[in-house]
Order: sequence, then structure tokens, then C-alpha cells
Amino acid sequence: MNSISFSSCADILRHLDGRGFFHMDLSLGRMNDALKALGLTRPPFVAAQVLGTNGKGSTAAFLSSLARAHGIRTGLYTSPHFVRPDERLRINGRPLPCASWVDAANEVVRCGPDLTYFEFLTVLAALLFAREGVELAVVEAGLGGRYDATTALEADVLAYAPIAKDHAAVLGPTLRHIAADKAAAIRSSAPVCSAPQFAVAAEELRAAAARRGAPLLFASPLGADAPLGLAGSHQRVNAGLALAVWKTLAPRFGMSPDDVEAQGRGLASAFIPGRLQRVEGACLSGTALPPLLLDGAHNAHGMQALVRYLQEENLRPRAVLYSCLGDKEWQPAAALLHRQTPGVPFFVPGLHNERAADASEIVRLFNALAPDTARVAEDVAAALRLAAAVSPPDGVAPARAPVLVCGSLYLLSELYAFLPELLEEDAPGR
Repeated sequence: MNSISFSSCADILRHLDGRGFFHMDLSLGRMNDALKALGLTRPPFVAAQVLGTNGKGSTAAFLSSLARAHGIRTGLYTSPHFVRPDERLRINGRPLPCASWVDAANEVVRCGPDLTYFEFLTVLAALLFAREGVELAVVEAGLGGRYDATTALEADVLAYAPIAKDHAAVLGPTLRHIAADKAAAIRSSAPVCSAPQFAVAAEELRAAAARRGAPLLFASPLGADAPLGLAGSHQRVNAGLALAVWKTLAPRFGMSPDDVEAQGRGLASAFIPGRLQRVEGACLSGTALPPLLLDGAHNAHGMQALVRYLQEENLRPRAVLYSCLGDKEWQPAAALLHRQTPGVPFFVPGLHNERAADASEIVRLFNALAPDTARVAEDVAAALRLAAAVSPPDGVAPARAPVLVCGSLYLLSELYAFLPELLEEDAPGR
């Protein structure tokens, strides 16, 4: 008999910590059983599942913002969190406080005592969204598709951000393996919208959609004249995908898919931290920091988008804070960034994360490319202080010479622990 119970947010967090943040058990049986026991096999809200490799979080943010601009009460479930788990569950843009989870969490653990960390939060999100009267739930998948916990939820539409090579140790060694796993989330005839894909990934999506009789639409990127709340030309791909999904869903809410004014407001007001997030006016322990540029780019595909943004905006970082996870193929992305920022000092903090790459190993790679360009920093705060002491390149205005922080969302999470105000829509510099 299950004896687990919660009386506070702290109890819930201790339980989650005990489940193991990175523990995975690739099956959907526990999810299906818990959802059935809670009466959520067919939830009382419309659900959009967002999958892919790069751009899932941004696509989900655009879609949530579009729905909110049309007056739809919208739940947004994303991962990972940066500082607090309640960042993952948002209603109309605001976190659903962990203190309000207790009753629902007790029901979830009673129905699913063996749920993994991600499964527990996925079921909890579905239950809380149902109880909070959410009309549309935008649900970001984790690392895969076939056995991702979010795939146990019934979806009314699926959205595929660009699929690239990542998590090869879990999903398979080639892009085709990875795309096939993600495409396996197509489990019904619900419509599927996709961003433009590599040919192999597009083939897998077409085949999976055909097997299920699901209509498949490849969305076009938005034109350069559309104002977006998220920076970078690659966001036009994610915004175009989100808009295609919204137009598919609008009739479900009795709304026109052609309300250009509301669509414009939704796209322009989208926000998600850590995606080419420019920050001005932040302080660390009372010390003013130079402009910051924060981005979660961690693989070659994401790093190419970051480098392109630096070029498009004519930005020349004065310093770079870089760290990454060691179980990813991080070397190509790190080398690409280093080559594109010649003469810029790199500071590599050690991360408090069991999966983190060794900081000394990262520094060795950078210094092999160009001697004496990188050094280890004790932690993120120390790295920020070192970077803040670096002057802009000669002739470059301070605003055009930010400190660039990138390489992993987990690096950003440690920065946000010092600067939590940067996580919200009214963050400094926004």
C-alpha cells in the first residue's frame, strides 16, 4: 500500500528529488494507469503537444501567447525548469505556485507511486490544468516522442519543431533513428503541423502521419516584417509553426483563424527565458553587470542559430561564459562558437550537475584551438565577476558587446539562481 503523502511544497520537492531528476524508464504503462485512475484519459481541455529537438520551448511560448491574445485561458507545461519546478506549470503566463499543488500531488502519488520525476510532473500538470479551468494546454515533450510521458496524454494537434541530432545515446545514433522516435508520437488522426525539416526527418513524419491517417502540414517561416517577442531569425520558423497550429485550433474555440490583430499581439508578446534573452541593468550582489545575452544553445544546430544572430545584430561579445553537459556531443558546438569569437576570453564554470562536462576538459579544447583564451571559474557567480571586468572591444559600444552565456540550459539555471528576476516576462531589459 502506498504510504507517501504530502503536506507542503517541500514534501513534494523531496519526493521528486528522490525519484532522480534524470531517471528515465522508457514505457507509458505507469502514465496510462495514473491518467486512467484520475479520469484524465480524455482531459477536459484542448491539448497541443510540441515535439522536436530545437525550438520546442520557443514554439510552445509562441502558441501560448497566441492563445492568450485571443482570450483563451491557457496552460503551458515546459521543461526543464531553471530554479523552481513551478516554472514548468504556467497559467496565462504566470507560474502556478508549488504551494497550490499539495492536494493534487497527493492524488497523483496515490494513483502513481512509481512515476518518474518527469512523469509525476506531467500527470500533475494535467490534473491541475483540468482543475484550474484551462481551455488550452500547450505541452512540451521531453527528449523523445514514442515513450515520452507527454505522449500518454490525448493530443488534439501535434507540433514538430526542427528535429536534429541530440540524445543519441537514448534515441539512436542517426538522425533517422531520432526522427523515427519522435514521429512515433503521432498516435491518432489528430492533425500534425511541422516546421521545415531535414529530408530524413520529413520522411519519418510523413510515414507516421500516413499510418495514422493524420493530416500533415509543413508550416512556412514568418516573414521578416512580423514583430516577434523572441529574438533571432530562427524564431521565424518557430513562430510560423505556432501560428499554423493556432490556425488549426482556432475553430475549436469558435474563433476565426484570420484575426491578424490578435495574432500580431500574441507573436510580439511571446516570452521564454534563456533563448537569445538580452538583459540590461541586472545586478549581482549589488554590483552592476554589463549587458548579458543568455541562450540555451547546446548542440551544433542551436549554436549555428546563435552565431547567426550575433552576425545579424552585429554583436561582439566581450566575454563568454560556457559550460555544457558531458553526455551530449558538445565538442562541435563549442568549437563552432570559439571559432566565431576570435580573441574573446572564455570562462568555464564548474556546474553543480552530475551530467556536467568537466570544466578542465572544456578549457583544454578551447585552448587547443587558440592558446590562453579560456580558463576555469569556480562557479557561475565567479565567472560573471570575471566577465564583468572585461572591457568591450575597441570601438564597440558597451550595448553591442554583451557577456554571452551559453552551452546548456543547466548553465543558465545556475545563473538564474543568482538572478531569478530574469525568469519572468517583466525581466530587466525586456
